Order: sequence, then C-alpha cells, then structure tokens
Amino acid sequence: MPSKEEIMEYVVENNIEFIKFWFTDLNGLLKGFSITQDELENALNRGMGFDGSSITGFQDVEESDMIAKPDLDTFAVLPWRPKEHPVARIICDIHQPKGNPYEGDPRYILKRALKKMEKMGYDHFYVGPELEYFYFKSSEKPEPLDKGGYFDLNPLDVASNLRRDTVLSLKKLGMKVEYSHHEAASSQHEIDIRYDDALKMADNMVTYKITVKEIASQYGVYATFMPKPLPGEYGSGMHTHQSLFKGEKNAFFDHDDQYHLSSDAQAYMGGILKYSSEIAPILAPWINSYKRLTPGYEAPVYIAWSNSNRSALIRVPTYQPGRETSTRVEVRCPDPSGNPYLQLAVMLMAGIKGIKESCELPEPMELNLYDLTEKERHEKGIEALPGSLEEAIKYAENSSLVKETLGSHSFERFMSLKKMECEEYRLQVTDWEIKKYYPIL
Repeated sequence: MPSKEEIMEYVVENNIEFIKFWFTDLNGLLKGFSITQDELENALNRGMGFDGSSITGFQDVEESDMIAKPDLDTFAVLPWRPKEHPVARIICDIHQPKGNPYEGDPRYILKRALKKMEKMGYDHFYVGPELEYFYFKSSEKPEPLDKGGYFDLNPLDVASNLRRDTVLSLKKLGMKVEYSHHEAASSQHEIDIRYDDALKMADNMVTYKITVKEIASQYGVYATFMPKPLPGEYGSGMHTHQSLFKGEKNAFFDHDDQYHLSSDAQAYMGGILKYSSEIAPILAPWINSYKRLTPGYEAPVYIAWSNSNRSALIRVPTYQPGRETSTRVEVRCPDPSGNPYLQLAVMLMAGIKGIKESCELPEPMELNLYDLTEKERHEKGIEALPGSLEEAIKYAENSSLVKETLGSHSFERFMSLKKMECEEYRLQVTDWEIKKYYPIL
C-alpha cells in the first residue's frame, strides 16, 4: 500500500488536479465526488464529509452526516481522462462522524463477511467473475451493433476495437486480463479479469463496469450490464468462480475424492445450493434479472450442481493434474447488474454456513436439466430458483442468513427498496399488454 506521502508526491509530480472519491450505494451504483489537489492532504488524513441521506439505502435525513475515508491501496489514475491534468480515483470506506465504520456501507458488509471467514481458519476468498455486457448504438433503445455470436471475429464482431481499448485501460488500472471475446448474443461481450482476493476483486468489478461504459462512450456507443435487454436473446450473467485458501493451500482440493473436491468444498457448495433462493435477490437484484433466469438461455434455473453441465446452478471446472490450486466452484446465477460487495458477501456467507452445518452435497446432475419435465425434476428432487424478484424477496425477508450478512440496517433498507421496485412494476401497463389485450378486449 502506498503511503499518504507517496500519493501526495505522485499527484504533485504528475500534475493531477482532481481526485475522485468513489463508493457505491446499496444497489451497487457508483457514487462519488471530486476534490482538488489542494484538498488532498486533508482528505487523506481525515476523509471527506457528505450527505448520506441522499445516497440510496444509506442514512435517514436526521442522521445524514457521513465521512468518505480513502483506501490508499486503491489510488489509480483514470486512463480515459486527458493526459494533461490527469484525474485519479480512490475507493472509499464510509464512516460515521465519530470515526466508526458505517454498518450500511456495502464495502464494510463484505469486510465483515471476510472477518467471519478468517475466524473459521481461512486466509483467502479468491474470486474470478465473468461479467457479460452489451454494446448498443445509444442509450435510448437497445439497437445491437452486430449480429455476431460466441467467439465470432471480424467482420461480424465490430466491437473488437472497443474491447481492445477497454482491456488496455483495465491493465493500466492494475487489473490482469485473461480473455476478451464476443459472447453468444448479438452485440454481447465479455472481458475476464484474473481472480483475486474478494475485496480487491469487488473494487475491480466496480471499476470494470465504469471503464467499459467510459470507453464505449468515447466511441459514441452505449454499454449496459442490464441482465436481459433483448427478448429472445441470451442475457448477461456473471458466472463467479470461487475458492477458499488456507495460506497457500487450496482448501477445496482433495486428490483422493472422485471429483477432487474436499469436504470443505462439498459443504460450501451444499450451502450455496441450500440457501440459493434466499440470496437470489442479492445475486439477481432487479425485475429484469428474472427475465434472464429462464430455461433455454444457458442461465441456471435449477438448483443442482455438475462437473460440466452449464444448465446447473453450480459447475465444477474439470480438474487438471498439477493445477490443484485451480480447483474451484463456479456459481452461475449472479448477474453483473448487482452490488459486487453484497454479491460476494452473500455467496461467501452461504458457503461457510454450509461448512459450519456440514451440508451434504447431492449427486451431480450431468444431464441437460432443461430437457427434463417438471415431473422428472420433482422425482430427482431438483428445485428451481425463484421465478421473479417478488418471489425471491419472500425467501430473503425470512432469511436469517441474508439478515446476518447485510446487518439489520441494510437488510431493512434493501428489502424496502426491492418491494418498492416490485410495486412500481406492478402498476405499469406494458407494451405487451397493449398488444395482447387492447385489440380484443
């Protein structure tokens, strides 16, 4: 971590006039403000105050004073801003005026979950998310730039330059990029960043999303992480690879197990499966998220696991001899529209609760679950994820796991926000209803 003095020296030497202080609201939307170089020393020492009542899911108006405390390790220069008088950013922890952490800060919620993991004897929660997104011609309506498909190259993939510049920007921001390619739907793309510790990865995920959008804007197009912007096309998911380590040892690997999964890994997966419906509104947090979670579009709907079957909620990538540290589980139901800090926190808490409870892992389902009838799935004991945000909320609001993870303060606010969203949606008259009913009723 750089020192305050090193940051100040770098800012002066590189003529950085503005420094952005970043954090997210409860929904995961990026918030922030800019300070000048002259204010930086004071800000690094004391933080900067702001009105928390104006941030979605934060404080009430009568207790609104909040402090943004910069995490020095997140200092970085924004590559899409001008080289002359460049702009930097620092991601912040939110504190109350007396100096204690604000319990409703999403970053603090993840930190709290990681502390509970450490008390169980684990040192690392490594995470590797695959965030998918779309490029469209404008923000007005979703008009694709291309008709390409999975791994298609030019001339169908007209966004190659967009992805290239985005990858270069991500690297300048300190991220290690593994892949970039066209995804399955028209104008859908994916850039995969290398796994890292959960807190650093959540910061990277926030930065990744704004970087994708900023580079798209420079090209005069619009990038969106909306889960299902196009009917009849694949939606955007965020398949999340994860593992627990004790020191340098992967706690998920067992050479003697037929699946090379340790008892910890199996119980962790059992916990994710057991609590998947309860954590669904965090992993898939919007009305639109459940338009993606429908059978037939490679989105996991059924609560099961597999070694290779992508219709299952959890997939275990094939073990490669000599790569024991790569043993991991891939949770496939999250989407990239949510709050990364909360998403990683609830998956971790569900997993370690599974370990605490010694959750039994059912047999893997290697067949295509979409091809089974409802009766066949019932006979095999395979349940489905909630089919709507409203249904998911009913699971979550009775969940001690979700309440423990978010804390009572954020739990109540999150539930309230999601219920208001459902009610707002319920009152809408959609184009589908007009086309379906208006001509005949």
